[in-house]
Amino acid sequence: MTEQTKKQQLLELIRSNPFISQQDLAVQLGLSRSAVAGHIAGLIRERKLLGRAYVLPAERERRPVACVGAANLDRKLRSTGPLTLRTSNPASAVESFGGVARNIAENLARLGTQVALLTAIGNDSSGAALLAHAESLGIDTRGALRFEDAASGTYTAVLDQDGDMVVALADMALYDRVDAAFVASRQAQLASAALVVADLNLPLATVDALVQEVRRGGMELVLVAVSEPKMARLPRDLRGAGLLILNAGELGARVGRTLAREAEIEAAMREVQAQGVRDLVVTRGADGVMLTTPGDVKRLAAPDAQVVDVTGAGDAFAAAVCWSLLQAPAEREDAGGSALELACRRGLALSKLTLGAAETVYPGIGPQTLADVI
Repeated sequence: MTEQTKKQQLLELIRSNPFISQQDLAVQLGLSRSAVAGHIAGLIRERKLLGRAYVLPAERERRPVACVGAANLDRKLRSTGPLTLRTSNPASAVESFGGVARNIAENLARLGTQVALLTAIGNDSSGAALLAHAESLGIDTRGALRFEDAASGTYTAVLDQDGDMVVALADMALYDRVDAAFVASRQAQLASAALVVADLNLPLATVDALVQEVRRGGMELVLVAVSEPKMARLPRDLRGAGLLILNAGELGARVGRTLAREAEIEAAMREVQAQGVRDLVVTRGADGVMLTTPGDVKRLAAPDAQVVDVTGAGDAFAAAVCWSLLQAPAEREDAGGSALELACRRGLALSKLTLGAAETVYPGIGPQTLADVI
């Protein structure tokens, strides 16, 4: 490959993603970072590049939601009868696209929101399919990291005959390589977002860098827990985070004790709130949700739902909450109650729809799905 060809390929990559880092360019072109820097300097001298990309403020409703975290290939194995451990069980199997950040991004895109997905994929057919599917929904994937020497993430869930999860196995070592430098390299995209949503598949240092970034830049950040073990990835200092969404077990992992009663959950919510996050929402399955309000903790009942498959219901809840919080302030006031309470009602409504579908993301979602939920 000639030097001129390399420079032309580099220019095309920058044209398609003005926010791409030199490290990402090096990986995609098979060059050293210093070689990329040299080519960029040459393009600037030739006036083919005029400097780094900048983002101007835009109307809030026209700015995207930046979803940061996992995008996986999901495998769901559902037993066709009662499960017997330590032996073979007859089951049906399906594959779909998953990952907390990706699921939230797809829900938001189907609800009519502009979305950017900041994730990582490997050099394999799964990663290419993940990005192609996201792009078909209008999701901006230009900020995704691509690793040539790694496989894309996978998540395998074993469900019983009623659709309830028995165990899940996640191969997500890929995301341990999404470091704090990634946050710095995507600063322009984060700064231009109407809302930043991050899951805890990211390493502790990366989540901490996101919290610090939004604290400096004044962006709105929603953190979404993914499991009790990964609560260790939540920074101790949460100043700057607007909302933390998690379940009671994950909340217990954060405070270091079992939470058996509502009063214990409420006390733990206040304890975590004192660590800097503005609000918390604790999901409790069929028992509904608990959410912080100024000076109080509110309880909302879950609507009755026919459960076909629980996978993706929590991500649908988080997506609906984020969608609702982006709506016009006048709508929130007209609906009565707090903006977060309305958001949680919408979250419960979309979660119910998702529970009743075999798909990870309810296929019937559209821009008007949640408009009548007040």
